[in-house]
Amino acid sequence: MAKAIKQWKRGRGKLGILSPLLGDWKATASTPMGPVSCTRTFEPILAGNYVRLTARWEFTKGFYEEVAMVGINREGTVAFWSFTSDGKNSNGTAADVSDIHAEAIGFEAQMPAGLARMVYWPDETEGFHWAVEAKNKKGWKRFTEHHYKRA
Repeated sequence: MAKAIKQWKRGRGKLGILSPLLGDWKATASTPMGPVSCTRTFEPILAGNYVRLTARWEFTKGFYEEVAMVGINREGTVAFWSFTSDGKNSNGTAADVSDIHAEAIGFEAQMPAGLARMVYWPDETEGFHWAVEAKNKKGWKRFTEHHYKRA
């Protein structure tokens, strides 16, 4: 049996899982609100103790922004704290999302509507995929997915 070739090289330490995502990324997609252009920037900050995500979704009639911090919480787990331009916020922890891809990186959060997860995994040729899913009785239901490439 052939061994799977790793596509992503992770860095050192607990936050090393985010190394493949560092930098500037861009995706375009179709949504019920029309076409969207989304940028994501992942950058280490505060002496490498955190990774900041800055995301901007640009629609024909408006935009949506997010700033999130990924770091180590009091329990020693990789966690995120997210704040969005609609005044909402969420937080959660790293989760096993290998059901999507062997190298996937993911987080779960308890939201007002229930458990949700966001997942990043390498594309076979360029960049990565990002998806958000909600847990229901039948499993995970995907409600958005983007393919990001280097900006």
